Amino acid sequence: MTDVEDRATAGFRSAYGQEPAGRWAAPGRANLIGEHTDYNDGYVLPFALSLRTVVAAAPQDGDRWTVWSETTDGQIEFVAADVDEPGRVTGWGAYVAGVVWALREAGHAVPGARLAIASDVPLGSGLSSSAALEAAVLTALVDLGGLDLPAERQPRLAQRAENAYVGAPTGIMDQSAAIRCRKGHALFLDCRTEEVEHIPFDLDAAGLAMLVVDSRAPHRHADGEYASRRKSCEAAAATLGVPALRDVSVADLDAALPKLPDDETRRRVRHVVTEDQRVLDTVALLRAGRVREIGPLLTASHASMRDDFEITVPEIDTAVEAALAAGALGARMTGGGFGGCVLALVEAAAAVTVAQAVTDAYAARGFTAPGHVTVLPAPGATRLD
Repeated sequence: MTDVEDRATAGFRSAYGQEPAGRWAAPGRANLIGEHTDYNDGYVLPFALSLRTVVAAAPQDGDRWTVWSETTDGQIEFVAADVDEPGRVTGWGAYVAGVVWALREAGHAVPGARLAIASDVPLGSGLSSSAALEAAVLTALVDLGGLDLPAERQPRLAQRAENAYVGAPTGIMDQSAAIRCRKGHALFLDCRTEEVEHIPFDLDAAGLAMLVVDSRAPHRHADGEYASRRKSCEAAAATLGVPALRDVSVADLDAALPKLPDDETRRRVRHVVTEDQRVLDTVALLRAGRVREIGPLLTASHASMRDDFEITVPEIDTAVEAALAAGALGARMTGGGFGGCVLALVEAAAAVTVAQAVTDAYAARGFTAPGHVTVLPAPGATRLD
């Protein structure tokens, strides 16, 4: 039993004076490559982390849900009438209520439940703590209620909870990764068809590691800027007469860009179109077992996010530059931007050296010291016992 599992169990016992019926976990995720392509019907390549959110749960009578969270060491309760009116449950509880709401809206008889939540997915780091929470709660409720909801249908429902109930305009990637990833693989997801392919990504066998650097940069206008980028992409697709930017290929760019109204829009489109191609190129290399060769694609992705999509911040750029200078094979920001984490593909033996180089670069710039962890691809949502 891991520490986070212990904490969820202990929280349940303390809050409810009984043993849980079971425990369910869902991971945070890092997106290897494919940023802001998901809501453009494009391609993404996330992998699950060993950092997880754990829900200990047991049924309770009636349409009533009681939830304890270690983050606030507080407890909330809501009933069906609260759930069925979006906006009545707010704060962190909205993510739990949103899952209940989405299940009920889809016609499922959601069991009343007591839940206790613990997590080691850092909040606000770009590792999708919200999707981990939604997926863990969803998996618990599906099991407790014996609901007929296959895994391939669960990400869209969890996404609806976040979009329509919480009000965050996320794409399908985060929930898909939290639910459908496999150990030792990256999840190649077509965001239009929702078809997935599990791509071998065995870093350990290749003598490599993925260093995740938490930039500790405060998110700066992230929600508004995310919505702005999405609106710009949708308007560009309409101008170009295509359903989504996924339908513009790299070969089409030279003809497409002059049709757009301004340079900013052209840069936004160029990022999305070239990023989709970088995902396809990365998948091809991984299928061939050429893991080391994906490094330049990661670095090119970061440059595109920095220069064309304009979603990085000085702390993020400093981490990428320092990691590359210290020998990383490739590095890029992961997540929606304006803060969050950096991925650095490194030789396993060099992980400590690269992490120290980033820490030193931060100190030289006067930034708050970064956090870091070395990760391997982990499994998606699961029942633990």
